[in-house]
Amino acid sequence: MKSPVKSFIRTIHLWLGLASGLVIVFVCLTGSILAFETELEHAWHPARYTVAPATTPALSLAQLTAAVQAYKPKAKISGFKVYADPARSVEVSLAGGPGGPGGKGGEGRKGEGERNKADAGRPAQGPAAVKGGEGPGKGGKGKGDGGGPRVYVNPYTGAILGEMNPRGNFFHTVEQLHRGLVAGKIGKLVMGVSASIFLFILATGLVLWWPTARKALTPRLKIKWGSGWKRLNHDFHIVLGFYASLFLFVMALTGVGMSFDWVGQSINKLTHSPLKRPEPPVSVVPAGQAQRPAKIAADAVLALARQQAPAAESYSLQLPKEPTGSIRVAVLRPGAITENATDEVYLDQYSGQVISGQTYAQRPVGQRIRGLFKPVHTGAIGGLPTKVLAFIIALLGATFPVTGTILWLNRIRKKGKKQPQLQAA
Repeated sequence: MKSPVKSFIRTIHLWLGLASGLVIVFVCLTGSILAFETELEHAWHPARYTVAPATTPALSLAQLTAAVQAYKPKAKISGFKVYADPARSVEVSLAGGPGGPGGKGGEGRKGEGERNKADAGRPAQGPAAVKGGEGPGKGGKGKGDGGGPRVYVNPYTGAILGEMNPRGNFFHTVEQLHRGLVAGKIGKLVMGVSASIFLFILATGLVLWWPTARKALTPRLKIKWGSGWKRLNHDFHIVLGFYASLFLFVMALTGVGMSFDWVGQSINKLTHSPLKRPEPPVSVVPAGQAQRPAKIAADAVLALARQQAPAAESYSLQLPKEPTGSIRVAVLRPGAITENATDEVYLDQYSGQVISGQTYAQRPVGQRIRGLFKPVHTGAIGGLPTKVLAFIIALLGATFPVTGTILWLNRIRKKGKKQPQLQAA
């Protein structure tokens, strides 16, 4: 005899699955693409990211700046990213916004600030970057690090290897579809609600999976490969659903965290972390000078960063936009949990003195937790193994609404066949 409680839960599980099935399939398929975003991007454009290591020393950042300005005379350089790997190119960030390189193409799209909330662990600079760890600019006007195009330069020859606008490439479009259907706040709300419903579907699915008798446990842990297609469809939904449910639950939970601001605010309150990020420190403009004061060279800043962390994997320099702004240096140390788990330091742009600094371990707990949402969501938290796992789980997640719908249709047909037989009897 069927339990009335389980029958009620099955009804809820069914109708929620039917109502949100298409959205879940779409989100899981786009999520599987994003799991290998970096690897696919490098595979499609290898000449942009890799170079042949030379025996001669690498060019200075001043020489690379001259090469970029010769390539784009009106370009305003906003930052550099230098890798310790001798086979990697140097990334030169250009300032975005109207009139900047790339014109309107350099402007951030509405919602870019929302994307950066998912990367809350990444340091930001500028008054608009204070609220909730939004990153460069509220609403993403393209005024911070990564606001405009990136130019890739050969560190040994100064040759321009390629250019990319982070907000105009294929993966950014996929991510915007994944996070909000490119529909702004409404799309983001729809995806957040869908992720919440998915959490409930997973929870009710586990309740339905749980066997009432111990002897029924084994059939729910194994797929009967030699059975007919209906039995295989049943096993794919029930058995694979059980194995994937825990991972899908984590993905959906982090998806909810990236969709709703109140999640991050609650985490900050629970961890006693500051609700707002502090203002970046300012540089002291030398007084009593008729001409514009000289600024510290980017090469001197890079040399200082290398001296402090010689074994780092990469060094990111973000140049100030204002006369009172400071230079932000982010250092990614070996074995960092994510690419955004950097140590950062702010320097006076005139004297080169260290104004303030903070290691990743010194960041507020709430900020570190929120910074893990995206890498956990995409599987980047553990490198290639977890990316492969996230890819497989996302593909499986896309199949469950399909197999569940087929299960429902088969049961309807079965009931339809039984009804005439009962009437005849």
